[in-house]
Amino acid sequence: MEKPWLKHYDEGVPATIDYPSIPLDQFLTDAAAKHPDHAAIVFGAALGSRVMDAQLTYGQLDDAVNRFAAGLQKMGVQKGDRVAIMLPNCPQFVIAAYGTWRIGGIVVCCNPLYVPREVEHLVNDSGTETIVVMSSLYERVKSIRAATGLKRVIVTNIKEYFPGLLKFLFTLAKEKKEGHRVEISDDADTYWFQSVLQSTAAQPAPVKIEPEEVATLIYTGGTTGVPKGAQLTHHNLVSNATLLNVWSKSKEAEDVMIACMPYFHVYGLTAGMNTPIANALTIVQIPNPRDMVHVLKSIEKHRATYYPGVPTMFIGFNNFPTRDEYDLTSLRFAVSAAAPLPPEVQQKFETITGGKMVEAYGLTETSPAACMDPIEHPRARSIGVPVPDTELKIVDADTGTQEMEVGEVGEIIIKGPQVMKGYWNMPTETANAIRTGPDGQTGWFYSGDIGYMDEDGYFHITDRKKDIIIAGGYNIYPADVEAVLFEHAAVKEAAVVGVVDPRQGESVKAFIVLKEGESATKDEIIAFCRERLAIYKAPRFIEFRDDLPKSIIGKVLRRSLRDEEAQSVEK
Repeated sequence: MEKPWLKHYDEGVPATIDYPSIPLDQFLTDAAAKHPDHAAIVFGAALGSRVMDAQLTYGQLDDAVNRFAAGLQKMGVQKGDRVAIMLPNCPQFVIAAYGTWRIGGIVVCCNPLYVPREVEHLVNDSGTETIVVMSSLYERVKSIRAATGLKRVIVTNIKEYFPGLLKFLFTLAKEKKEGHRVEISDDADTYWFQSVLQSTAAQPAPVKIEPEEVATLIYTGGTTGVPKGAQLTHHNLVSNATLLNVWSKSKEAEDVMIACMPYFHVYGLTAGMNTPIANALTIVQIPNPRDMVHVLKSIEKHRATYYPGVPTMFIGFNNFPTRDEYDLTSLRFAVSAAAPLPPEVQQKFETITGGKMVEAYGLTETSPAACMDPIEHPRARSIGVPVPDTELKIVDADTGTQEMEVGEVGEIIIKGPQVMKGYWNMPTETANAIRTGPDGQTGWFYSGDIGYMDEDGYFHITDRKKDIIIAGGYNIYPADVEAVLFEHAAVKEAAVVGVVDPRQGESVKAFIVLKEGESATKDEIIAFCRERLAIYKAPRFIEFRDDLPKSIIGKVLRRSLRDEEAQSVEK
């Protein structure tokens, strides 16, 4: 296949890369060996007029990872066992993830916003027996533990890696008030994170790990709304981190990364954690990406150079009232993904910082990076070009067997080293997603996204075949929300769509038909959903109707509802 995009690669970016054949944790081992005293993680909080934070060097981080890995082995965790991590961005997430990988365990990423029923499903579906959880979230895990196969719970407090003064102030003013102080002494097989580190050997027993073995399960969904665990191998994640460092021309042990994207999301896991560790960069962790004061102060204080995010973050960055009070000129590169990047947002960011901003595209199933704008040759309203060793094709959306011509719209399919192994315990769904392409070759991932390739090899997304709603970078599956709506005693029919939101990209709107003789208010419905769903999934808008548009076989037509909303916006 001709690859017209290659001629638009930046100078020095190759068409193919010799990826190291290593397990993921080897990135950290190598970084610690070469740069033991270099800052690996900076973590803290904004307090008044300054940021108070502390750092872990690569040597310290590697030592903590070894101890955590040995602690897991002491508890009985073995190669292939699943370890769930329910934490915001913090040093404990990195230690738990790399410690799990070091002994051949599988990291299961768990969104800290999940309510108990969502945590229960993830734990049971993945067969997780060990979970690492923030103390403020411990009650959620405790409430569902008896209904799961959990054998071990490791609890950590957000303050553990704060600098001394900040830790003292947090203990006095916030720890108890915000639910961080919990008692676990009476709970069987429940351990404090620091106790695990302190009561074990300095090194774990060595474990042989092959690159094609599964490293991580990240749950995603689809048109059915049934969450599926995407199995990402060590090779998937190693190759993606390696090529992102090549693409961005990151400077070993020099660049400083602002890590706002949550690590439980594949974007944050790869771009904000594995990629910087692969090249010994300094990671400035931001637990709450909406805390723009923390972001701006950290960029200025640490002279951050690299900022991955989503459009909503950059809109907040561009429009923050006191933004001009900060020196942000250290930023040389930012990447926006997970939702379309408005050109005006890109332009304003570049004017403010003097750095470059590009758009990228990928999915959970592609680790995630599959397509990215060249830094020196970006193209407005495109998702860029395929990254090294990666092919994209446009095929007919009906059968997926015929390749479309340049400029013709169809489904985007992807092939490369980043494509997942498959969905966890879902062979049918795996076979539907990873198929033989029109070239007769196996291994093509069918994305469900609709777009086209222009004459220069840049790709453009025009629609989503799936009904996924993307709000502030979060994927929301309508069937998840609809399932909860149908639990309400007054709801007869429900359909959920994404509506345009200038800040978040999309927001959730629910169309509801009430049962005859029943009544409910919009506020009641929203409150009902917020008790049963992560806050970002709950509808922001409710519209009551007498009926919903349906196909001849009675299927609710979400597209018709979206079209109606689009027309109302135009008016």
